[in-house]
Amino acid sequence: MAQDGQDGQDGRRAVVGARLLDEAIGYAVSAALRAVAACGVADRLAHGPRTAGELAAATGLDEGSLYRVLRLLATREVFTEDPEGRFALTEAGGMLRGDVPGSLRDAVLMLTDRTFWEPAGRLDHCLRTGGSAFTDVFGRSFFDHFAQDAATAAVFHDGMAAMSSAEDRPIADAYGFPETGPGAVVDIGGGQGGFLAAALRCGKGLTGTLYDRGHVLAGHGLGAHTDLTGRWSTEEGDFFEEVPSGDFLVLKRILHDWSDEECVRVLSNCRRALAPGGRVLVVDAVLVSDGRPHQGKTLDLLMMASLTGRERTREEFRELFAGAGLRLTRVVPTPAVLSVVEAVAA
Repeated sequence: MAQDGQDGQDGRRAVVGARLLDEAIGYAVSAALRAVAACGVADRLAHGPRTAGELAAATGLDEGSLYRVLRLLATREVFTEDPEGRFALTEAGGMLRGDVPGSLRDAVLMLTDRTFWEPAGRLDHCLRTGGSAFTDVFGRSFFDHFAQDAATAAVFHDGMAAMSSAEDRPIADAYGFPETGPGAVVDIGGGQGGFLAAALRCGKGLTGTLYDRGHVLAGHGLGAHTDLTGRWSTEEGDFFEEVPSGDFLVLKRILHDWSDEECVRVLSNCRRALAPGGRVLVVDAVLVSDGRPHQGKTLDLLMMASLTGRERTREEFRELFAGAGLRLTRVVPTPAVLSVVEAVAA
């Protein structure tokens, strides 16, 4: 009986150990996703299943290497593999195509870019110093690096736009912008303008301002929304210095980039610019301090490795608002990973 007990314990340890090692090599999945996104493999499956050989001939890739990458991704339900060795797109794999609405190809390329990848490999530096590893890798801070590297900045802004494209309208609808009556929406650090467009479609009386740095505004896409003509404008500026006045001041995927002190500075500018009766809307992940999985907990480590910011809990947002003369009123869940954290003047 003692031997049977020891055998059972050894078997259990083997299973647990294998699971731990799976986690340790999980970066291979990220690498495989990046490879097929960069090589446009999903686009070649738009018209049906193909073998690795057929895909290799169509893309100029090595057949054996391509098969091995696809085989792994099929275990993660990015592709399927049939008994004849043909691969097909799943719903997730279809989002790697570059020619479909809601494509996440650019988002995958951004999240696996070396600006996130290499600092993440040095999390031990963060643990030892309490600071970001980005400067240690690249010699300057995250956004300073982008300001001096246009190609990398384009990867970031295109990736952020791709992440936002599928979530913007569900988030705007979940918050419930007024369907009637006037209201000025200011999308602070709004990038290419996807969320502002989604917000304006919630109510015909809404007008909007896209506020960002000049080099970012140069790539905005609001002009493509012909139904919104005449209802939006752009304004160049730095949200650490000031923000335009409005009824709804939106900070979507902004505060998680910055330290508490930097966030209070931005929020204080929002408090000064807030119209009477207005709202500040922080659209970010809201973490719960328990063991439940949440994408925000993973993104939090990327923020730690590459930036000065973090993902936050409801109470941590409450403290940020209080430091800027604002009062948290509610947290609105959405179908996306993000929530809308609403605040008013205290």
